[in-house]
Amino acid sequence: MNDVPQIFDQILRRSRRARAAKSCQASAFLSEAVSGELIERLQAVNRKFSTAVWHGAPTTAASWITSDSVPAFAGPAFAGRAGVVFSEEQLPFATASLDLYASLLTLHAVNDLPGAITQIKRCLRPDGLFLAALFGGQTLHELKASLARAEIEIDGGLSPRVFPFADIRDAGGLLQRAGFALPVADTDRITVHYDHPLKLLADLQGMGETNILHQRRKLFLKRRVLMRAMEIYINEFTGSDGRVRATFEVIYLTGWAPHESQQQPLKPGSGKVPLADALKSPPSSASGTRKTVT
Repeated sequence: MNDVPQIFDQILRRSRRARAAKSCQASAFLSEAVSGELIERLQAVNRKFSTAVWHGAPTTAASWITSDSVPAFAGPAFAGRAGVVFSEEQLPFATASLDLYASLLTLHAVNDLPGAITQIKRCLRPDGLFLAALFGGQTLHELKASLARAEIEIDGGLSPRVFPFADIRDAGGLLQRAGFALPVADTDRITVHYDHPLKLLADLQGMGETNILHQRRKLFLKRRVLMRAMEIYINEFTGSDGRVRATFEVIYLTGWAPHESQQQPLKPGSGKVPLADALKSPPSSASGTRKTVT
């Protein structure tokens, strides 16, 4: 752990999320939307999990995850609900003790993401399921660009203001690196519209998702820089409806602890269709879904 670069201030993160958990739930719309998506994916599996952990704000998931099909429930680390408080970089669960580990918007701010995913894999029993949602690289790109331009114009330089979110290819590769079978990584973009970008900043505070980078500038953001950033945001990212947009890219990860009952790849040379014939097939088209929250 000491050799891992400490990008995020975890003490500050717990403090801000604890404060957010006690505040108004108006800013919980994003976790509600992502929670609903995770629940749909879990229900599509069509099996029961006798021992499960749901890590992150429970909200919509609480009633389902604590039902008879999933009786074991661990609440969010920042709120200490359900009697289990932990960090995903130091999991308290025994090896091969869980059938399901679901993570809701928590993994994007751990210092050792490869180590955290490896620990989750260790905690799962054979044929156990790992399901996660975390913010991806395009998240808040509008805010990041606006703040950067404003700081360069006024201060002649810039400081880190927005998380260095993961790329979907890197996140998917971590599943394979950790030894998960049948790894899948896909992405979705949720676009939120605001009357003013200051309302976005208020929502980020309400979510506990404000700047926790160790290398952040410890002084308050200058009012002049903030106002210029808001001006740039409005000029560059206002839609036809007169409101500004904010993008949240959500990466979904799915992986299974290896088990002999799972599908196995065919052995090299066992295919029955020549590659030349397969390449003649018309290419399929695929596009990511884009959800809009107003």
